[in-house]
Amino acid sequence: MDNHTPEQRRRNMQAVRNKDSKIEVMLRKELWNRGLRYQKNSSKVYGRPDIVFSGKKIAVFCDSEFWHGYDWKNRKNEIKSKREFWIPKIERNIQRDIEVTNKLQADGWIVLRFWGNDIKKNLTECADKIERTIKQI
Repeated sequence: MDNHTPEQRRRNMQAVRNKDSKIEVMLRKELWNRGLRYQKNSSKVYGRPDIVFSGKKIAVFCDSEFWHGYDWKNRKNEIKSKREFWIPKIERNIQRDIEVTNKLQADGWIVLRFWGNDIKKNLTECADKIERTIKQI
């Protein structure tokens, strides 16, 4: 049972950011400070990666743990309300992430995915990985 009216729930869901999230901004600032220039949320690239290095064909995704199903086998049991909605939704997100990665790789892109907590706790290492990848090409 939802404790919110449909209008309240709608407003709450609209407030969920699909771009410029805290983890994206943290990683982008670190890359920018290193002199690495990128595009953000490019609609020209399949899957609209959070960060794109077009010339190098590198796509970076910043995946939040809830929406993208981190440790899904264990975490899906933690969902207590609206399981019939949330479990299929998140499982579809996981499947979509796999499809996007496979399509980009088939088109010659390098795809880097980072979990939100990894970005928060290991920002330098995440940026180092991106920078190494750019320099290898």
